[in-house]
Amino acid sequence: MKKMILMMAIGAIAYQSNAQDNKVYLKGGFNLANVSVSDNGAIEDANSLASFHAGLMADLPIGQGLLSFQPGILYTGKGAKWQSGSETSNNYIKATTNPYYIEIPANLVVNIPLSDKESKFFIGAGPYAAIGIAGKNKTEGKFIGVAFKSEEKIEFTNDDPTTSEEEGAGLGRMKRFDYGLNGTAGFAFRNVLVSVNYGYGLAKLNSGSDNSTNDKNKHRVLSVSLGISL
Repeated sequence: MKKMILMMAIGAIAYQSNAQDNKVYLKGGFNLANVSVSDNGAIEDANSLASFHAGLMADLPIGQGLLSFQPGILYTGKGAKWQSGSETSNNYIKATTNPYYIEIPANLVVNIPLSDKESKFFIGAGPYAAIGIAGKNKTEGKFIGVAFKSEEKIEFTNDDPTTSEEEGAGLGRMKRFDYGLNGTAGFAFRNVLVSVNYGYGLAKLNSGSDNSTNDKNKHRVLSVSLGISL
C-alpha cells in the first residue's frame, strides 16, 4: 500500500510536467503541531510542538488558470507535548510525542492574479493521506524528588483506515495511517511560493481508541512554507 500511494503521488506531481504553466516546487518550512484533547476537536495551545516539513509540490493550472490542482509529497512532523506539575517540585512529568509521516496532500485552489501578471494569490482546500514512518516518544520528570528520563521509538500498527478493525491495539502504539483535510492559502511569484496550510486530522492517533463519536485525539498541524520552483 505504501508503494502504491507513493507512486500515485509522484505520478500526479509529474503529470503534464512539460506544460508551459505547470510548476514543481521544492518546498519546506515550519510546523506547529498539536493533538485535539476534547470531544469537539479543540486543542490546548500549551501542547503545541514545533516541527518541520520538506518535499515536493506541483501547481497544475486547470483550463484558463482560474483553478489549479496542487498535489504533493512531504516528509512532515506532527505530535504534541504536555506537562503535569512544575519542574521545581518533587513530582512532575513532561512528555513529547513526535511522529514523522510521508504525507500526500491533494488540494484544489482558486487563483487570483496580481498586478504583475506573473504572480497570484491562491486559496483552496483538499484531502490528505499520510503514512507514519518514524518518530520518538520522550518522557522526563521527577517522582518523590528522584529524576527519571526515557526515550523510545514510536511503534506503529498497520490498522486499515477503511475498516473499524484494529491490528495490534495496545498502550503506547500509534496507528500508521493518518488522513484528513487541508486548508491552504498563499502567494506564488515567478519562481517562489509562500503559503500557509492547516491540516485537520480525521483519524484517531492511537490503536485501541477507535471511537468515531468524537474528535478527540487527532492531529492538528499549522504550517508555514517556502517553495522554490525547479
